[in-house]
Amino acid sequence: MARRALTTTAAALAVTAALLLTACGGGGEESPDDSKGADTKSSPSATASTSAPSGPERPEITIPSSFQLTFESWTSSDPVRQAVLDDAKEEVRAGYAAIIANDPDSEAVAFYDTEGVRGLTKQWIKSYTDKNLTVIGRLPAFDPKITLAETGEGASLTYCTDESEAKTRDRETGKVEGNPAGTSPYVVYSVSLVKNEQGVWQNSSVHSERGGCSK
Repeated sequence: MARRALTTTAAALAVTAALLLTACGGGGEESPDDSKGADTKSSPSATASTSAPSGPERPEITIPSSFQLTFESWTSSDPVRQAVLDDAKEEVRAGYAAIIANDPDSEAVAFYDTEGVRGLTKQWIKSYTDKNLTVIGRLPAFDPKITLAETGEGASLTYCTDESEAKTRDRETGKVEGNPAGTSPYVVYSVSLVKNEQGVWQNSSVHSERGGCSK
């Protein structure tokens, strides 16, 4: 389910059905990452939602209990760093919620992505939805590290995910698949963010490397 590297100039994302969970990304020279799915039969009423960060009105994002996307230690005593973590987290949640809802044109994704990477994120989402896949299981995101730009308008974030218990499910057949045997379940992400005029920290690039971290 890994997302491949996304940049404003990156080539279109090529995601195979083999590797499941790496979140959103494109470009780069590493092999395509796979996507994981969530239960398509889960009703919106059964989804769990989290509180959006303060500031401009943010979209409500709901994810069903069939896909447990968790964020471990995504907290900071510094309010600016916490704002970066909050918006980065919501961008990740928006992407997986769009896969589950079969909605490549998700307004929530558009809210948290800059215009330059929005199309690449859509391609990542469609790498699931075009194959009629959703995501299920459990995907923890952990070990976030932030570097702030001196201007206060930019930031870089790295974090890891563990795809050991994340899987895709075919919406029609119900077939469930995980990462191929021998594939490292750990993926490290490097994200660049910029703060827009409304004060929202948006993803401007995403790069992922499978096997780049461990828990």
